[in-house]
Amino acid sequence: MNTEEIKEYLLDFQKRELPVLVDRDIKIPETRKIKSIIGPRRAGKTYLMYQQIMELLKSGISKKNIIYLNFEDPRLIEVNFKEIREIIKIHWQLYPLSTKENFHVFIDEPQNIKNWESAVRALYDEGFDIFISGSSSKLLSKEIATSLRGRSISYNILPFSFEEFLKVRNKVFDVKRLSSKEKSLLLNLLNEYMEFGGFPEILIEKETESKIKIINEYFNSIVYKDIVERYKIKNIQLVRWLIKSLISSFSKEFSVHKIYLTLKGKSIKVSKNTLYSYLSMLEDSLFVFFVPKFGYSIRKKDLSINKAYLCDVGFTKLTEIFKGKGDRIENIVFLELERRKKSLESISYWKNQQQEEVDFVVKRGAKTEQLIQVCYDITDIDTKKREIRALIKASTELKCSNLVVITENHEAVEKHNGKTVKIIPIWKWLISNL
Repeated sequence: MNTEEIKEYLLDFQKRELPVLVDRDIKIPETRKIKSIIGPRRAGKTYLMYQQIMELLKSGISKKNIIYLNFEDPRLIEVNFKEIREIIKIHWQLYPLSTKENFHVFIDEPQNIKNWESAVRALYDEGFDIFISGSSSKLLSKEIATSLRGRSISYNILPFSFEEFLKVRNKVFDVKRLSSKEKSLLLNLLNEYMEFGGFPEILIEKETESKIKIINEYFNSIVYKDIVERYKIKNIQLVRWLIKSLISSFSKEFSVHKIYLTLKGKSIKVSKNTLYSYLSMLEDSLFVFFVPKFGYSIRKKDLSINKAYLCDVGFTKLTEIFKGKGDRIENIVFLELERRKKSLESISYWKNQQQEEVDFVVKRGAKTEQLIQVCYDITDIDTKKREIRALIKASTELKCSNLVVITENHEAVEKHNGKTVKIIPIWKWLISNL
C-alpha cells in the first residue's frame, strides 16, 4: 500500500464537491446493520451512496467523519483486506477530531479486494456505520447475505421511476389540477418513459440513436460481464438468444419447456437444467424478474409457469418484435410495485382453470392486500367485461376488496357484483402512490 497515494485519495474526497444529484425516492432508514445497495448495472447505485452522504451532511455530520472508498480507483487497487483498517487510521491521522464521533464508511466495489468480507465484518463489530455497493456481476445480494452472516440488510435499486423521471425533467404536476396543456405534456413524457425506460444515463441523452447505442452496450455488458465472465460460460450465442427471448416475452408467461422445444426444433442441444441455470443467473443479476402464479401450495407455486418482467422497458428497443403499450405499462406497473414493496409483501399473478387472469396479486403475509388488473385500452366493452370478470372472481376467491384497474386515460369508480372497482389512469397511479 502506497501511503502517500492513500493520503492523496482521502484528501481529494474531503475537498471535492459531491456531484449534483436527482434525489432518488429510495429511503434507507437508520439501522445498526450494514446497508447493502444492490441493483442492475448502471441503475445508479454509486449515486445513491452519494445521496446517503449528502443526507448525513445535511443532518449536521462533518464530512471528516465520512470516508468513501472506491476500490476501482487506481490508488486503491493494490490495497488488501487487512489494509482497509489502516486506511481509516491514516484518515484519523489527517483529521484527529474524527475519532471522537460516529464514523461512517462507504465502500464501493468491495469485491475487487480479496477477502473483503473479513474487513467489513471487523469494522462492523467495532461499531462503524457501513454502506456497501458493488457491480451486480460480482456482488449479488445472496452472496452479501452469506458473506456478512446476518449483519447486513440489502436495498434494491432499480432504474428511475416515472416520478423520478419527471424530477430529471424538472416537471411538477398537480394531478388534481391539470390543465389540458399540462395533461398533454404529461402524457408525452409518459410515452417517452415507456419507450426508453428509466436508466439515468439514457434520461439525460437527447439523441434517439445514442440512447439505443447505450441500451445495446448495457445488453452486451449483461451478457459478457454478468453472465459469461462471471460464470465462465462458453455458449455465448445461447445466452444472447435466451436474453433476446426474454425481452420478446416480457409481461407474459415464460415457459422453459417451450424454449427447450424451440431449441430442439433448431437442432440445438441443451438440457432444461442448463436453461433454468441461465435464467437463474439473469435473475441474480436483476436483469429480469420472474413472478410466480398465485397458489396456496408452495409446491404447485414452484412448479407454475412464471411471468417475466424486465428491469427496464428500454431493453425492448433491442428486438424487432412489436409490443403494444399494454405490455410496456404492465412491466412498468410491476417495477413500481417492486419499488413500493414493503416487508413481508409478495407479488404474484392469478389464473384460474378457465384461463382468466389477474395481473398482480399483492400479499402481505397471509393477507391479500390488493388485486391489480392492467388494461391499457378499456374502451372496448368486451375487453372491459373480460378484465373485470377475472378481477371479481379473484376477489371472491382471495377475499380481497381492494380492486384496481390501471388504464391509459380512463378514471372511474364502479360497482360490479356488489364490489367496488377503482379505475385509474397509469400516469395518475405512477405519481400518486394510490
